[in-house]
Amino acid sequence: MATEQQQPGKQHQMDPMPQALHPDYRQANKLHGKVALVTGGDSGIGRSVCYLFALEGATVAFTYVPGQEEKDAEDTLKKIQELKSADAKDPIALPADLGFDENCKKVVDEVVNNFGRIDILVNNAAEQHMTSTVEEIDENRLERIFRTNIFSQFFMARHALKHMKEGSSIINSTSVVAYCGSDILLDYCATKGAIVSFTRGLALQLVEKGIRVNAVAAGPVWTPLQVSTKPEELIKKIGSETPMGRAAQPHEIAPSYVFLAASHESSYFTGQVLHPNGGMIVNA
Repeated sequence: MATEQQQPGKQHQMDPMPQALHPDYRQANKLHGKVALVTGGDSGIGRSVCYLFALEGATVAFTYVPGQEEKDAEDTLKKIQELKSADAKDPIALPADLGFDENCKKVVDEVVNNFGRIDILVNNAAEQHMTSTVEEIDENRLERIFRTNIFSQFFMARHALKHMKEGSSIINSTSVVAYCGSDILLDYCATKGAIVSFTRGLALQLVEKGIRVNAVAAGPVWTPLQVSTKPEELIKKIGSETPMGRAAQPHEIAPSYVFLAASHESSYFTGQVLHPNGGMIVNA
């Protein structure tokens, strides 16, 4: 079983490397002038989201786990710098344990001090751990995963909203397992179910302010979170349960975030969940 010290994994050590950009992606200035904050943006889906946001004209800030993900964060920061539009400000990477309110406030304050506001908040940071029985999930582990996966989303939202105006967007990363469950990721899928309900409730609170709140429930994706969690025999089977019979690459998930962030494209979407999951039927 992976320990939380191994979470969420190091992308630069993966072979093959996850694909964060599709060579045929064509930017269309969808997020020109926007300021975006992406938690867990150093690798996996978060890295791909940062890249596409930069390509679409946004100024990008992202968080990463301090003491574990410096190399991935440096690589991501460098690539965003290459991809960003000429009039976007230089990206920033912020180390933080987002399971605690004061750390989330510090992140938001740093972004606002640098860029003046937040237009797009992507709550993407997460961890997961293998489990075979509910008995092995003790109080400390349960609190830790809920802090990372769902407490952080509450904390980030409550602080970021002070700096978000009408037309802004919050996008939360949930998972297909919120709908279909998982016998080996019990506490993880519980947090992801909580994110679905959080998304729906917050959307109702903010609709009169003109701030939209949506989520993305990805299916299995080739990311560091997978390989840092599962044994080799399961890693080889990632995505085999989907109708497409394979895991997604991060670049296949990230366009959903671009769509939800671009108010001119998704202005009638709030409280909704997009499901890029390889054809899995979730009845939601």
